[in-house]
Amino acid sequence: MAPGNQLSDSKKLQVNLSARFNILVKSKKAQVPKLSRIQNIFRQEFGSSAKRCQDVKTMKKLMELSNSVCQVRINGKPRGSGFLLFGNFILTNAHVIQAFCNDNGGLNEQVAVTFSFESLEEKDGLIDVEEVVGIEYIPEVSGTDWALLKLSADQKLPDRLLKRSGFVRHSGGICIIGYPGESVKKIDVCLVVSQENRSLVAERHRKDNQDCVQLLNDRFFQNVADVVQQRKQLLTYESCLYDGSSGSPVFNEDGNVVAMHSGGYLYNDAKGQRHSVIEFGYPFINIIERIIIQMVEREKFDVLKECLACTCDRQQDFLDGVKKLVESRNLTKFKDVVNSSVAVDEILKAFFEFFSRREQPEPMDIN
Repeated sequence: MAPGNQLSDSKKLQVNLSARFNILVKSKKAQVPKLSRIQNIFRQEFGSSAKRCQDVKTMKKLMELSNSVCQVRINGKPRGSGFLLFGNFILTNAHVIQAFCNDNGGLNEQVAVTFSFESLEEKDGLIDVEEVVGIEYIPEVSGTDWALLKLSADQKLPDRLLKRSGFVRHSGGICIIGYPGESVKKIDVCLVVSQENRSLVAERHRKDNQDCVQLLNDRFFQNVADVVQQRKQLLTYESCLYDGSSGSPVFNEDGNVVAMHSGGYLYNDAKGQRHSVIEFGYPFINIIERIIIQMVEREKFDVLKECLACTCDRQQDFLDGVKKLVESRNLTKFKDVVNSSVAVDEILKAFFEFFSRREQPEPMDIN
């Protein structure tokens, strides 16, 4: 065959293949269904999963902060998690401890904590809890599922986390450190679920469990979606830390505490495996405000002083928040204690003066 004919045939083959390829591409495009809104949302979230990755510097910081996280035990058995807040006081959830203490803070059972339980072989390192100095449990009110435990004195303790308080962001990455189940101390890096995506998470779980008609129904997932939508102040996320991790600190990407891990909406799938639709934590600032209010109303000034002595960048935010709560809810008991107290200590004196001070109205410009 002549060279000219070879080139001509090659050109024809190229044109033929190109045409066939274009037809094939068009047919494949026609077969690809459009993503639903839910699919699109989770495609985007999968694409942003790189946010779950943490740089080494941040992880080193979190590992150091993990020393302040403890396991709460009742009669030697794991019950929940907690962390050193200030002084020798542990913060945990009220629902972890409330069944084991009386109205005066006395304990009905032996309660202890351990900071070191990082392997199942570790048996020592337990520190006794002397009393529950404060507790509040009103699940429908943000920040009112907390308990403050006083540890026995003369103990060498890790860093206090009150000084590492941060701002809640309803997006981005977070880190939870606690003791799920009867396990050792664990860390979970996960993404915040924004309020507008909470119902989509519930819908995904419903679709994934359509075979569980005997165990679950659509109403369960709809109820979860409704509840988390109404509780706007909650920090919501998807974590693998379930039972036993209540009371764990939730850190932001800067290594600051922004919430306390407090619960989730659990269910078993068709195989009997444990899952949670979505988990939540109460904002740290709400909890600290409630602690300050209760310490004043119960006149536990020694505890209040230790709290105020643990200085942090957000201390003024805490005090401003308390003042707004006192005024908006007209907390007369708080006001009565503040107005009748005479403090010699400089820290408490400054505190009482701040809350006794009346806001002066701005003079009107009549010119």
